[in-house]
Amino acid sequence: MKLVDNLTKEEYENFFKNSKYNHFLQSYAWGQTCTVRVQTPVYLGLKDDNDNLLAVCLAMRKDIPFHMTYFYAPRGPLIDYNDYALLEAWTTELKKYLKEQNAVYFRFDPGVVYEDIDEEARPIEGGKNNHKVYEDLVKLGYTHRGFTTLFTRNQPRFTFRINTQRSLEEIEKDMNKTYLKTVKRSYNYDLEISDYYDTDTFYSLMKNIAAKDGFNGNPKNFFQKFSEEFGKTKSVHYISVKIYPDKELAKAKDALAKLQAEIKEGKISAKHMADTQNQIARYQKDIETFRPYEGKYPKGLISLILICPYTDRAMWTLYIGNNSLATYTFAVNRAYYEAIKYAIDKKYDFLDLFGTCGEPHCPDKNYAALHEYKRKLGGTYTCFIGEFDMISKKLWYKFLPTFLKWRRKLKRK
Repeated sequence: MKLVDNLTKEEYENFFKNSKYNHFLQSYAWGQTCTVRVQTPVYLGLKDDNDNLLAVCLAMRKDIPFHMTYFYAPRGPLIDYNDYALLEAWTTELKKYLKEQNAVYFRFDPGVVYEDIDEEARPIEGGKNNHKVYEDLVKLGYTHRGFTTLFTRNQPRFTFRINTQRSLEEIEKDMNKTYLKTVKRSYNYDLEISDYYDTDTFYSLMKNIAAKDGFNGNPKNFFQKFSEEFGKTKSVHYISVKIYPDKELAKAKDALAKLQAEIKEGKISAKHMADTQNQIARYQKDIETFRPYEGKYPKGLISLILICPYTDRAMWTLYIGNNSLATYTFAVNRAYYEAIKYAIDKKYDFLDLFGTCGEPHCPDKNYAALHEYKRKLGGTYTCFIGEFDMISKKLWYKFLPTFLKWRRKLKRK
């Protein structure tokens, strides 16, 4: 057995495609994308004596002072976690490699579901679990970083996954009824759905959400690199929504004038007057919403872009950018609905909504709103096994966070 760090793109991707644990965060393209974060992608492979690949792993290497380094493998490695002998061989070779690289530690968070959970994030009695995988990794000397519930680690430990091996009708039965109604209401507006993408447009839309929610997203060059690298491997789908404000304004004005005329002519019975007044209020709100855009976007306005990376077996709703028009017209809900339809059409195993908290009743309003929104789409609440570290330098491992924090402060001065 030997662990190599010079796998070719072809070697890596061939193994990646056939792994049941493959995840876009372990893709060749993700490694190349992360170079803009001053990280070096390392494509590791465990080979037997006949040069056959038994496991692969994308690990991001970060160099630090004193010629040291550390590694992080998001949702990796891609290995048979039920084969203890293979895990042991990987661990033995990994320890050797870390010493050669003068590494402090190797961190990873496998794409392994820890256990079946209910809506309250409690283990389901008699449900499936991978407790043995956890026990085996600890037995092999890895340090588990805890069963965290919020976004306190590199990747979210909880998510919602929608089984897209079913028909749309079956999936809709699991969806929140109010959510489905808003999807249907989105068809009242002439939303143009396409796979258009432009980094400048997306980044501008994403900044709207970041400012509202109070978080700092990735820089623009990250998204440019992402689109380039995932475009090369044809492993990303974009869902774009264009809105035509002038058209919507004209529709609302015509509809409002027609209803007002019918009322004046006595064509609306008392029985239907309340519904008519509600319609009038909606058209007045439409006019109020679209009027500020009048004449400014004759070719339409891109109001939402949803970025969805995928592998041969699954798709993820990863990044979204939208403006207030997308919210008003229910284009956001429509975009996720379109993602579900696309995943069904491509026969993916599941659509992963990529991230929620492990506290369904979290007091943090942003976390709670995020969780509730994704819950409404009817997916299976899912929890992963969590992060593990293989520690190579115990003293440095203990003091490295403090050292790096101190070093960053000095750089800012």
